[in-house]
Amino acid sequence: MCQVEEDYNGLECKQEKIPVPTLDRKCVKCKEGTAALIIRVSDAFCRSCFKEYFIHKFRAMLGKNRVIFPQEKVLLAVSGGAASCSMLSQVIEGLSRDAPKKLRFLPGIIYIDDGGACGRSQEERQRSVDQLKSIFTHTGFPYFIVPLEQVFGLPSSVLVPVTPDPDPYSPSYKHAVDQYIREHKLAEEDERSAAARLRVEDSYPPEHKLALESLFSSLNTLTAKEDMLHTLRQHLILHVARENSFSKVMMGESCSRLAVKLLSNIALGRGAALASDTGFSDPRFGDVGIVRPMRDYSSKEIAAYCRMFDVPSVFIPGLETRTPDKASVQRLTEAFITNLQAEFPSTVSTIYRTSEKLHTVKPSESEHTEPASRCLLCVCALDTHVDKASAFHATLLSEQLSQIKLQDASHDALRCSETQDASHDALRCAETQCCGTGGCSSNRVPAHQDLKTLLCYSCRLTIKDMGSVATLPAYITAEAERRRKRSLMKKEISEYLLEDAD
Repeated sequence: MCQVEEDYNGLECKQEKIPVPTLDRKCVKCKEGTAALIIRVSDAFCRSCFKEYFIHKFRAMLGKNRVIFPQEKVLLAVSGGAASCSMLSQVIEGLSRDAPKKLRFLPGIIYIDDGGACGRSQEERQRSVDQLKSIFTHTGFPYFIVPLEQVFGLPSSVLVPVTPDPDPYSPSYKHAVDQYIREHKLAEEDERSAAARLRVEDSYPPEHKLALESLFSSLNTLTAKEDMLHTLRQHLILHVARENSFSKVMMGESCSRLAVKLLSNIALGRGAALASDTGFSDPRFGDVGIVRPMRDYSSKEIAAYCRMFDVPSVFIPGLETRTPDKASVQRLTEAFITNLQAEFPSTVSTIYRTSEKLHTVKPSESEHTEPASRCLLCVCALDTHVDKASAFHATLLSEQLSQIKLQDASHDALRCSETQDASHDALRCAETQCCGTGGCSSNRVPAHQDLKTLLCYSCRLTIKDMGSVATLPAYITAEAERRRKRSLMKKEISEYLLEDAD
């Protein structure tokens, strides 16, 4: 056996050390300037070349996909972090007069103040809002500062995907560019008048603050809290975009963040929605598209750009700030990828390139317009409508069997079989709480079993971690009740309906 002080006849195990790159080298692009930054081992850039490389990457991502048309209103979702603030800096750079290829869309800014869900005091929240307000004011763009508490005043229509109007997209991209050039002066006047309308939404009723605290206190795990916070923030951004005629929303998610999101979503059961959650374009809402122009940048590139060119940003602590690695699935995945990236620098890029190969099957026209075929929370296509010989039904069966107690196994088995059929459960509720119109009363709070039939597998796990679904916002329970009534009505008149094949 090997021993600590064993003699190997003068032989020593010498491990080869990887040479650490130094800054005493030339720029890989201009071959003249001294390197100021080394992104990877072979990529050393001087200061001017790195700025040109960073700007070109942003323009190339927008130019390659061509989903943003001239004169289109785009809402920039800024959280105060380095990634979203560098995205804002790129938009400002692209809209400047001396830009070689000027961006042609009309930007706006939105910040969701989620301090109420993260346990921050009112003074801390106001301090962060004031810092971000000073940054937004200097841009000249219209901005919206919306507290998360306003999510309790949203209408239920925010959960219904809207078919986009084909008129703005009927001409080709080249035709839209030519039309923009002809109306360039008018567009500049509209842009200046829009920049003068700064709007701040920072008021909410006191009961909304208590409702938000009650909602997040009912969630048992940090994993469920982070997932619920992401969902509510997305709903609020979507509502502001629709109310102010924004057809696109820009997210500042970097390559490193998307790599963490991809693996954590797989662990949370969102494999069917990976293409929408991590792709460049997310068309799940129909009339408002989500784009991610920063998805080609690593966190190292973004941090270096913000430091070298003094891009202002604000650190705002979130739910997972100063938490251990095993506090949540998202936090554990982030720690795993970060530690692996330190030893193997191609980890993040490999995961990111894998996400580029994912595509979602295009739904039929009936499934696209039918809200019942979408998840109630994330608005993705339901992944629970599968055959019985599937892993999903095997998981449900295992869950039902594990909940059956020995002393009353027959009673629990009967109850599980009764609640398995959502339509039969809705019919039973209608018979006991009928209001005379064939449906239940509008003030009925849906139970866990009622919501399960309207959710995808991952959102079911989030609702499962809740102590009570009564703490959900009213627009979610109202939409759930509307879909339940619609399903009951469709079942009653099913023999008079024509199938799609007919």
